[in-house]
Amino acid sequence: MADTTSSSPVLLRGIGRYDFIALIINITIGAGILGLPTKLYALAGTWSLLAYGVSAGIVTLIILCFAEVSSRFSGTGGPYLYTRIAFGPLVGFEVGWLFWLSRIAAFASICNLFVSYAALFRPQLATGWERTGLMAALVTSLAILNYIGVQRSARVNTLFTITKLLAVALFAAVGLFFVKSTAFAWPPFPSYASFSQTVLLLIFTFSGFDVATIPSGEVQQPQRTVPLSLLVAIGTVAVLFMAVQIVCIGTLPNLGSSERPLADAARQFIGPAGGWFITIVALLTALGTLHALMLTGPRLLFAMAEQGQLPNWLAATHPRFRTPYSAILITAILQLLLAVTGTFLYALTLSTLIRIAYFALTCAALPVFRRRANVPPAQFRVAGGWLISALAVVLCLWLLSNSSGREARDVAIAMAAGLVIFGLMNRRQRRDN
Repeated sequence: MADTTSSSPVLLRGIGRYDFIALIINITIGAGILGLPTKLYALAGTWSLLAYGVSAGIVTLIILCFAEVSSRFSGTGGPYLYTRIAFGPLVGFEVGWLFWLSRIAAFASICNLFVSYAALFRPQLATGWERTGLMAALVTSLAILNYIGVQRSARVNTLFTITKLLAVALFAAVGLFFVKSTAFAWPPFPSYASFSQTVLLLIFTFSGFDVATIPSGEVQQPQRTVPLSLLVAIGTVAVLFMAVQIVCIGTLPNLGSSERPLADAARQFIGPAGGWFITIVALLTALGTLHALMLTGPRLLFAMAEQGQLPNWLAATHPRFRTPYSAILITAILQLLLAVTGTFLYALTLSTLIRIAYFALTCAALPVFRRRANVPPAQFRVAGGWLISALAVVLCLWLLSNSSGREARDVAIAMAAGLVIFGLMNRRQRRDN
């Protein structure tokens, strides 16, 4: 078995506690808060507020499992590392492979949303070569920023987070004064399929904690920093998201058909200036999340290559900047391809399904580690961990059962491709030995 306490010595531990909390919040306050209020309202109406509560409860259970499991390790990889140690190299590889693909899909969905908001200033950006050019400029700039060093990248991430947190909080705080109680009609409860789909999409909105655990090899005192940061960040985000949904429902009559719900809502209660302001905030919010995804995605390839499950050139680090430059390049290229060819909702749903699958496996790892003596002790222990783990796994399976055929098919294809790559790498290792 590989060393479970490895801390990736070739990487620089340049991410402090507050930078790490900011990283989680930055990833979480992204595409969901900008684009989903409309889709959630169209599916469940005012009952979408209840769906927020249900999804927040599910995610809290999952986070508690992540907090205990992550407190045992200090290396890079997040769920890939945890499941590889708990269930063996094949399961670990599949989780790492799907995790990385979900990062690409999430990046693509947010990139499309960024273009949608940018088109308010210049409609030509929504289609054709200008759309492709804007996406290419975004990906290239963010890849270069991550290439030149993790400390500088972490500081930029923190700046993005403070800006978006203050701006979105201002939107919610001001908007609450203009909410009309008459907008909160309670129609018959939505169908089982509609409500389940609403909760499924909201899991994406609350996600981010899983991505932030990937670069633990670059976090200072990760076994203490990661669990605390997870709990602080999700509490902050849950309150803010609920407030934003209330404002959108209470101020925007045509919420179910709005393409830019926050901007349209601000235009209703502030005027045109409010709409323009929120559009700029939305662009900064999406940009910050894109930056965070570019920071975390390549580190997963690095971790898998470091364990010999991907070609070793993906584990190469720059001699000066000490960043995984090859992994950054490969990730950036595929992010751009999916962003150009995909849509916001498809990429978002695909990313969510993949996430739920490895959420279930990470939660299942909690009791496995408690029974084993050959893993590092937990620095954070969840009360009732066995029950919480079982409940979280059951809820994840329930969410997966409500997925649509197209996305489920594509996840199955991705898993099959992962099996092929795993087999080829094993064959190569046997030949080299």
